Amino acid sequence: MNAISASSMNSAATDIAATMEPIGRAAVDAARLLATSNAATRNAALHAAAHALRTNREAILAANRTDLEQARARDLSAALLDRLELDDKRIESMAAGVEEIAALADPLGVVTAEWTRPNGMRIQRVRVPLGVIGIIYESRPNVTADAGALCLKSGNAVILRGGSESANSSRAIHACLVDGLRSAGLPEAAIQIVPTTDRAAVGYMLGSMTDFIDVIVPRGGKSLVARVQQEARVPVIGHLEGVCHVYVDRDADLTMARDIVLNAKLRRTGVCGAAETLLVDRACVATHLTPVVQALLDAGCEVRGDETVRSIDARVKQATEEDWYAEYLDRIIAARVVDGVDAAAAHIAKYGSAHTESIVTGNAQTAERFLSTVDSAIVLHNASTQFADGGEFGMGAEIGISTDKFHARGPVGVEQLTSYKYVVRGSGQTRA
Repeated sequence: MNAISASSMNSAATDIAATMEPIGRAAVDAARLLATSNAATRNAALHAAAHALRTNREAILAANRTDLEQARARDLSAALLDRLELDDKRIESMAAGVEEIAALADPLGVVTAEWTRPNGMRIQRVRVPLGVIGIIYESRPNVTADAGALCLKSGNAVILRGGSESANSSRAIHACLVDGLRSAGLPEAAIQIVPTTDRAAVGYMLGSMTDFIDVIVPRGGKSLVARVQQEARVPVIGHLEGVCHVYVDRDADLTMARDIVLNAKLRRTGVCGAAETLLVDRACVATHLTPVVQALLDAGCEVRGDETVRSIDARVKQATEEDWYAEYLDRIIAARVVDGVDAAAAHIAKYGSAHTESIVTGNAQTAERFLSTVDSAIVLHNASTQFADGGEFGMGAEIGISTDKFHARGPVGVEQLTSYKYVVRGSGQTRA
């Protein structure tokens, strides 16, 4: 490496540090203030932010049009364009989501357990904020509103780093959140957005902000999440892939099974809760397999199947071993026949990503076996996997779905963004 290139790299690193360090310090200061703020003030900020989202709808849509034009010029996939695009309905959904978060019970100060020791000391376990949360995400500008609102409700400061493809939209949404903070008298640094699209900022958040950031939440594609999990020097909450399954059992109502499979796969193919694999009980192949698979094909979904699935329709393509592991995020589904609920659970255990799985059956005993055996973050009975969403769970919104087993699992909402501390009250006790 010559002296000129080394000097340029050092200068770039210095520029990133000069951008990120003040953000980190301001976030820590804001987190201290938020931790002692009252719920009414935080809720007032959220309501004001929701109002600002509606009031500034045209500015947000204009910013989003700029992002979409740039994304199409870069030949982004249809799935990414769908995640990126905003319209009146999605902006209203964002604003309503912020209001739903405001309406949730205050997660802070909740006593989750208490007891008194023989020496008279009274001990309580009390919920507190995590502190400063770093959120790194791609494509979806609505994450800016969801994440900012959830962190504010739970008393955490947040540093948001959205993808370059959604930079204009995210900045316009962030401005509305700051309006809410300002109107409620809370520090504007409680919700900050990284002002540069330089990818070096992500590396700096992961490796050089341990003094400021308490936890990182990635939300995006496999490569982003893998990088965060590999490089982060602080705890990470997130999931790598959403390889979700629908299992159609021998006791499934055919109409219900068809409707659930179509919705789970095709409602929105680019979300992490979209079904990627269809499993059908061998005992109902004669009655259920053909109608469900043909409904998918007729709806424009490519089906990649095993030999039994291929035999029912010439349009079905041959599935490979890789297809059972695949997260397509597209109008493609893998399909195979299995020998009952235990075989379905075994397939999911081998090929799944511990995200979301659904069983369609009218047999309550079979359903309970599936729900208790399958070890994924979300398991459903007679419902679409597309319900894997914090808003649909009554959380207002979510930062993401966690497939971890430590700290948070499933939709990450306000309660999952808290920790706890022990508060001990004595009357002069000393230890022998």
